[in-house]
Amino acid sequence: MSTRSSCIECSKSSKCFQLLYPDELEFINSRKTQITYLKNETIFKQGAFAPYVLYVMDGLVKVFLQTGNTKQLNIRLAKQGDFLAFSSVFGMNIYKYSAVAVKESTICMIDKAALKKLIMENTDFSARIITRNCSNEDRYLQIIQNISHKQMRGKLASALLYLSSAEFMAENAFQYLTRQDIADFASVTVESTVKFIKEFEKEGLLKLRGKEIEPIDRNKLEEIGRKG
Repeated sequence: MSTRSSCIECSKSSKCFQLLYPDELEFINSRKTQITYLKNETIFKQGAFAPYVLYVMDGLVKVFLQTGNTKQLNIRLAKQGDFLAFSSVFGMNIYKYSAVAVKESTICMIDKAALKKLIMENTDFSARIITRNCSNEDRYLQIIQNISHKQMRGKLASALLYLSSAEFMAENAFQYLTRQDIADFASVTVESTVKFIKEFEKEGLLKLRGKEIEPIDRNKLEEIGRKG
């Protein structure tokens, strides 16, 4: 569903866009399209042509790699204020991953050339936007470590800590995620996910309320995550 709001309004809440001058906001406003996606609706698919950089104006988005015909690896959640496909600004012409709305989400599709122009001309804006996107690199390195070195309990503990981190506190992410989603964040089977979640509950490491998961002993979960 296509909607429309001004980038000037968005700049009041976005730390990145607050650094743009009024004429720059008008410029980027004329070169973006705003779309609202319903829960479970695909925003873009891995391998598709990437004409836009996407900005999450509101909502929560699951970002994942398709690793086979029926397998996927969830790599992160994108929330309000996050960019998707930012690398496409600098020459990546296809999407390297897929994105799906896990709840109703409003996305701004920004022309790549327009965003690149602002990055090149406004150094404060470019520093803020690049710093924000650098955090994704840390997340990807963490995923590699999880897959390469950890046993299943350690993988799941790390995934639960990520999904319940302060970054997503306001979103209460677990209410939108299935056990399969959680399994795909941990790179383990859904059967193992259900089993270990129950074990963690019995050990007093977390509480379960329906779909919601509340870690209550983060230190112990962190220890399990470190030891793998």
